[in-house]
Amino acid sequence: MDHEKGAFSGISASLQDELELQHADLLLYTCCLTSGLMDSTIYRAYNTFVSMQTGKAMASPIHTPTSMSSNHNHLSFVGNTIFVGLGASHQNLRAYGWARSLTSIGCFIVGSFIFARLHRFFGARQRRSLMLSFVLQASIILLTAGLVQGGAISSTLDSKGSQAIPPWDQEVPIVLLSLQSAGQIVASRAMGFNEIPTVVITSLLCDLMSDPQLFLVRNVKRDRRIIAFVLTLVGAIVGGWVTKVTGAISPILWLSAGIKGVLVLAWAFWKAK
Repeated sequence: MDHEKGAFSGISASLQDELELQHADLLLYTCCLTSGLMDSTIYRAYNTFVSMQTGKAMASPIHTPTSMSSNHNHLSFVGNTIFVGLGASHQNLRAYGWARSLTSIGCFIVGSFIFARLHRFFGARQRRSLMLSFVLQASIILLTAGLVQGGAISSTLDSKGSQAIPPWDQEVPIVLLSLQSAGQIVASRAMGFNEIPTVVITSLLCDLMSDPQLFLVRNVKRDRRIIAFVLTLVGAIVGGWVTKVTGAISPILWLSAGIKGVLVLAWAFWKAK
C-alpha cells in the first residue's frame, strides 16, 4: 500500500513539474507542420481554414460559375476574415462560404479562451498543462477523422462541389478543428516562443523581415521563424498531394492526430527544470 501511495505521489509530482524549455521549440515545429497539413486539406474539402484566420497564400481550385471557369486555378491570398467580409457584400462565390469562415473564427476564439484558461489554471509550463492540452487536441482530431471516414460527415470531395447549398453537417469538422487549433498557439505563447505562433504566417514573415539582426550568423529567433514557415509550407504541400491522390481528407486527419499523440508522449517524458 505504501509503495502504491509512493508511486502515485511520484506521478502527481511529475505532472506538476515545470518543464525545461531548452529544445522545446522542436515540438512546436511539428505543430506548424500539422497546421499546413490540415489547412490545405480542410480548405480543399470545405473551402475554409481552421488554423489561418487572417491570410494564407496557396493555389487552389475555387468553384465558380461556368462563365468564369477559366479562373478555377489562381493564387489566393485570403483568409477567413476576408471570406466573411466578401460574404457581407454578396461577393463570396462559394455557397455559404461566409458561414463556414465565421464559424471557424468564432470557434478559434472560443478555443483560445478555453486553452488559455487551462494553462492558467494548471500552470502555464507545467507538464500536466501541456499534456492535457495536446490530449484534447489529438482527441478532437481523432473524433473528426472517425466521423469523416465513417460517413457521418460529408465533404465537397464527395460531391465535387456541385451542390448549390452544402450540407450543414460540414460545420462539424470546422467547429472541432478550429477549437483544437487554438491549443497550439496558446501553448507557444505559454512557453514564451512567440516567434513560433504555429497558426499564423503573415505576422511571422513580417517579424522575420523586420528583425534588425536578420543577417547575423547566429540568430535563434530568425532561424525559428524560417523553420516554422518552411514546415507550414511543407505541410500544405503534403496535405494537398495526399488529398489529391486519395480523394479523401481522413488520411491527413489520422496523420495529424498521430502527430499530436506523439507530442503528448514527448511532454510526458520531457525534462523538468
